[in-house]
Amino acid sequence: MSAVFTPGTGPQTGRTWLVSGRVIDSKSGLDAVRSVLIEDGKIKLVREAPPDAGERENARVIDCANLLILPGFVDLHVHLREPGEEGKETIETGVRSAVAGGVTTLVAMPNTKPVMDSAAIVRLVQSRGREAGLAKVLCSGAITRGSLGEALSDAAELRDAGVVVLTDDGRPVMHAGVMRRALEYATDLKLPVMIHAEDLHLSSGGAMNEGPVSTRLGLPGVPAAAEVAMVQRDILLAELTGAHLHVAHVSAAGSVRAIRDAKARGLKITAEATPHHFTLTDEAVAGVPSGYPNAPAGIPYDTFAKMSPPLRGESDRQAIVGALADGVIDAIATDHAPHGPLDKQVEFGCAMNGITGLETSLALTLSLVRTGELSLLAAVDRLTYGPARALHLPGGTLSVGVAADVTVVDPERVWKVDSKLLHSKSKNSPFLGWSLKGKVLRTFVDGREVYRLEDR
Repeated sequence: MSAVFTPGTGPQTGRTWLVSGRVIDSKSGLDAVRSVLIEDGKIKLVREAPPDAGERENARVIDCANLLILPGFVDLHVHLREPGEEGKETIETGVRSAVAGGVTTLVAMPNTKPVMDSAAIVRLVQSRGREAGLAKVLCSGAITRGSLGEALSDAAELRDAGVVVLTDDGRPVMHAGVMRRALEYATDLKLPVMIHAEDLHLSSGGAMNEGPVSTRLGLPGVPAAAEVAMVQRDILLAELTGAHLHVAHVSAAGSVRAIRDAKARGLKITAEATPHHFTLTDEAVAGVPSGYPNAPAGIPYDTFAKMSPPLRGESDRQAIVGALADGVIDAIATDHAPHGPLDKQVEFGCAMNGITGLETSLALTLSLVRTGELSLLAAVDRLTYGPARALHLPGGTLSVGVAADVTVVDPERVWKVDSKLLHSKSKNSPFLGWSLKGKVLRTFVDGREVYRLEDR
């Protein structure tokens, strides 16, 4: 297999037919064999009949029989590392990985160096994203200056620069008073606030999930209560302020219960979960094979299985899957976090948290469909319209008239996760060597085919 990237700017002119594929669009509830016409960068029509001979003239025609035609994926949680840590990832390599994984819109996290707490850094990232000419790069802005949890950033300046959400990403705002003011400020500006829920007093010194596996390995643990306590605190503050709170990378069953209850009470709470948290458990740190079909055994103390929040137990994993199925969790987000060998090929306690995930997200999500834990329509929703709806973003649908951000998928394609074939600059994935099922074949952004997978 070889990948062809075709960067560009602006909508693609001309006409392209995607013919006779299974079109799934959760916004309209459509799941049927249809043909899609892309014209001048937008979805022109979606209909049952394929194009006739006259309609095929002067148009590009792509046979999508036995393939899925989906809205481009929207990823709410991606670390692009630029500026400041270009050795791990650049915006260019990050968006190459994104479109290879079917992601057409992503939200870049603010933990760059310097932190995205000013309009100047936001505009730099936006500019580099446009120059790369592949996925659409949206920006988050830091809640506090330097993401230190102390003085608030100028949220109005960040909003005017185009940020779509405020977050200190991997750092919790420990001071409840600061968090309250941040939520009040964000509410006035109509910006959602994304939280990394972690009580640092409870998690201090921990390296993995607290439980039988950490005890067996002799590693200090992080109790699930460290996450749940902060989720509950910030839900209370969101209720007090009327803010829109978005809970990042939910990992614990207690967090799911709190979010479910808050939504039932009508609060403006949305949430995301990652493929690694709904696929793996803390047993991966011990190298125990996953329940995924034919997954190879790993190695004990595998730093590629170290992340924050940590991988939890099986009951937590099942709670996340259940919340994805019933919509309590709105979105699947990768938390794509590239790290180089010097960050990961070290003692477990010293290793950095995070894994790459843009190119494995689709296949891992489809595994839940094959086991019957998630319907295909729900899976597509959580990758597309669900995240767009959660943060009020454009995209995630194939409605007529919208930008033609489209992903064409072969759901039966089996492929092996090979570090040499991944497009991220970093290769810190716990899924290396796994055989996955489901592969993106083509990705369109504004009607332009920016990615194509070719068989050699």
